[in-house]
Amino acid sequence: MSSSDTTGDGEQQQFHQQLCQYEDHVLRMTYLYFQDDLQHILETFNPHTILTELNSQNVSDIEKYQNLENDRKTFSRIILQDIFTRGRKAVIALWLTINELWKYKKSSSLYAVLNELRHTGNTLVEQITLDKEGHELSPDLKDFQNCHKKHLHEKNERLIENKPPKCNQEKESFPLYKRYVNLIIVSTKNFRERTENELIETGVKHEEYLKKTQKELQRISPNKIFRWCHLSRSVPHMVMVSGVPGVGKTTLMQKFVYDWVRGDLYQRFSFVFFFKFRELNRMKKISLETMILQQYPDLEKQIQVILEDPEKLLFIFDGLDESNHTMDFTSRDLCSNPRQHGHCGQIVVSLLRRSLLNGCSVLMTSRPTKLASIDCTVFQRIVEITGFSPEERQTYFENFFPDPDLAEKAFTYVKQNNTLYTFCYLPSYCWIICTVLSRSFQTTSSDQSPSLLPKTVTQLFAIFVANILANHSLDKSDAQKVLQSLGWMAEYGVMNHMIIFDDRELGSFHVDNKSKLLSSFLMESEEPVSYSFLHLTVQEFLSALVHYTDYSSKQLQKSLKEAKSFSDGRGEIFLRFLCGLSDGSTRSILSGILGKQAVQTSIDVITWLKNFIQVEQGIVKSEENNQRLLRTFFYLFETRNKPLVQESLKSLMRLDLSRVRMSALDCTVLAFILDSCTNIKVLNLSECFLDNAGLEKLAPALQNLQNLRLDSNNLPYTSCNTLAYVIRNCQSLKILVLDNNHLSGPHFSDLMDALSCPACTLEELHLAHNDLLDASCTQLASGLRNNRSLRKLVLSHNRLSGPHFKDLMDALSSPGCRIEKLHLTGNDLQDTSCTQLASLIRTNRSLKKLVLSSNHLSGSHFSDLMDALGNPACRIDAVNLEHNGLSEEEKKEIKKLKGYKPNMKIHH
Repeated sequence: MSSSDTTGDGEQQQFHQQLCQYEDHVLRMTYLYFQDDLQHILETFNPHTILTELNSQNVSDIEKYQNLENDRKTFSRIILQDIFTRGRKAVIALWLTINELWKYKKSSSLYAVLNELRHTGNTLVEQITLDKEGHELSPDLKDFQNCHKKHLHEKNERLIENKPPKCNQEKESFPLYKRYVNLIIVSTKNFRERTENELIETGVKHEEYLKKTQKELQRISPNKIFRWCHLSRSVPHMVMVSGVPGVGKTTLMQKFVYDWVRGDLYQRFSFVFFFKFRELNRMKKISLETMILQQYPDLEKQIQVILEDPEKLLFIFDGLDESNHTMDFTSRDLCSNPRQHGHCGQIVVSLLRRSLLNGCSVLMTSRPTKLASIDCTVFQRIVEITGFSPEERQTYFENFFPDPDLAEKAFTYVKQNNTLYTFCYLPSYCWIICTVLSRSFQTTSSDQSPSLLPKTVTQLFAIFVANILANHSLDKSDAQKVLQSLGWMAEYGVMNHMIIFDDRELGSFHVDNKSKLLSSFLMESEEPVSYSFLHLTVQEFLSALVHYTDYSSKQLQKSLKEAKSFSDGRGEIFLRFLCGLSDGSTRSILSGILGKQAVQTSIDVITWLKNFIQVEQGIVKSEENNQRLLRTFFYLFETRNKPLVQESLKSLMRLDLSRVRMSALDCTVLAFILDSCTNIKVLNLSECFLDNAGLEKLAPALQNLQNLRLDSNNLPYTSCNTLAYVIRNCQSLKILVLDNNHLSGPHFSDLMDALSCPACTLEELHLAHNDLLDASCTQLASGLRNNRSLRKLVLSHNRLSGPHFKDLMDALSSPGCRIEKLHLTGNDLQDTSCTQLASLIRTNRSLKKLVLSSNHLSGSHFSDLMDALGNPACRIDAVNLEHNGLSEEEKKEIKKLKGYKPNMKIHH
């Protein structure tokens, strides 16, 4: 959609006419329908821009909002409330403002809202009303609907969780409405690009994903999953919800059904049928009608009547990746009658392909890796659950801990530990972390520091397992046997992409399904009986732990080789845990069940890691290998073994991680490496999409560097505080490259203050392409006036032309200035700047190279520049004046200057 599609005067007028045609109640209902979307959209814009646009629409009293501009969430919420209160004129003005905002930001969410309103505006109220009130049903059918809803309410009103490790291992349930925390859902097709371990791939990219939802991705509320889709240009009937293990797919479906039962969601569906693929695995040849009645027998007397109106039906299928049925979404072998028998997978595909109950809706969930291997064109909308936002993570902790002080204490600890905090985007991870911390904090008095607080992911799961074992009466030998059999089954699953196990697998690995300890690690499903670990990462931890409880050198080497051979990254977390357990302090957490040969396992793993790193360092550098090197750092990070890091990386003087997208967690790991390895002098983090949170993690570990590249990271001006810290505290730093960022702003002065401090040792500073304006010259001048170390300053491709340019030139002319190379390419400098440049040349005795290309220096003052360069006292030996629109007369002056100074290189 081009800007001309949405923001032309004619289009704006047409949109205005459409809005004016709506009756008041229609305008109000549509406004309320879109209110959540509008809040999200407005939060992504500068409040000043919004207020300016509203002012142009003659919405008065906007001054009252100006004190809220620093809190966008509150600003957006209050302004939306006030506009609704003001009535028709203000509501229309806001819609016109939203339409105009497209000029400033091509937001996917913004486009989706405008597109939906244009295409469904006349029928939207009918749809909203239908979703609220539902279809009119006969009295008999209404009774069956009520009975069906009661059944679903009983099954879905409580959220089942495994209990924290105690003697009683029964599951615990909570009212869904008290425990449920909102999840972020976005429209995406990124699952097709996933090749790594899903937890890693999503975990380290989560913060980046949050940023993308503001622009590139459309955020979708659960109550709008079946809303108009601008991509398919239709109201979708077939929707896929993807998400990594533990992100909340099943819980979201449960909440969806619960809200439908309560009348809060999609009453357009008279009947909702909720199936889990894991439970459908037992079904072979069956009809759709029988499949429904097996789970909902109370509907038997009315099932034929119910199926006569497919458009009133919603089928939910949860966990496509857990299905044993063959499902070809392009198949032509389909069922057409609800009583026709076919394979279970065939029936599901027939519903999706509309040969069966044409007009019905289907909502399905799956892991992203499964979707990457199938044809998804049958789905009109594909969305992904990306987990919790930072605010929702905190809400989860508040819901988990009954004591608010304990909740705050636990969340504060996790937030300070980036390793744990990053993975808190996953609800299931939040549960494991809260479970561990609840035990750690509750076993100490308020004035004591809690013991066994995890610092790494390996330690987190070690404490989790230790807590379980501490609450069972099994002796060491019996506990070892259970963990060994479980561990070998877990490893088999990791290596073979298997997360569902049945009695055959349990038997082949000698897992005793009667053991009370089993329920602490495995979840058991209903008929047909199948098992899965509490979380994929629990499975991965146990698969690593087994090598420390049941040592076999041959099996260990085989597993190490196999885990590293998978191109899809399925062995990455397993390897991290193996390395993490090589740390003696981490192993001590589980000393009660580890064998005597656990130390030998540790030695073998460390030997493998040393050899692996040596091979990695010998590989020719490339973007892909930079990513592989970072993965290796994660192994080292989990070991917590600084001598090992020093020994393994002692020859590494230059570290290049350019074009590797660095999350805050990656930066935490890199900080550990840099802190351990003082021999690294050059660090290249160019194009790493760093944010300030990541930079803050890195800053204390940069003290031994001589050269740091942070160019092309889109760093905001708020990063200047952290960069100032780096300059003040890294006394060996000589070169700092900050090109292609966005450092112009109020905090730029902090960076310049650091430049002027006595501790600054910088010799080169690169600030090209940073949106620096004329006003920045005063801040630059402040930093440079007292700087004694700087030799090269790159300020190219900013916008420094203006009255304050003189301040910069004066500062560079100060007696203490030692600048030798000054780059001012592409700064829109006019010929009046020549006089100020001439003053610099005459005064500064250290300047040797001056780059002035791509400006506008041609004019009456150009001769001032030539005179200064021709002065015998001028020390400059290289000048670049290319692309300045010089006249023939001015070119002659340059030629004449070359005659005076044949050794001066002048490019023009």
